[in-house]
Amino acid sequence: MRALETGRYLIRATNNGVSAIVTPSGKIQTASEQFEQNATRGSIEPMGGKTPFMRFGSLPVVALCVLVLLILRRLQAANNLTQPPN
Repeated sequence: MRALETGRYLIRATNNGVSAIVTPSGKIQTASEQFEQNATRGSIEPMGGKTPFMRFGSLPVVALCVLVLLILRRLQAANNLTQPPN
């Protein structure tokens, strides 16, 4: 997922898990087997620029959630004003 977010190659190296190279599109280019001693080799390309996620992070999602909560609160307040008291 991180490769898709950043639009760059992801190189994952572990001591006892799966080591892999993931392309910017999220496809696994090469991977080793888990718990086997192995050297994984592949080719990558240097990348430049920033993706929208790299620029803004989770800010748009948080802003949208706050906006929805504000709208719901206004609707609830308006609904309470129009209902007669019991």
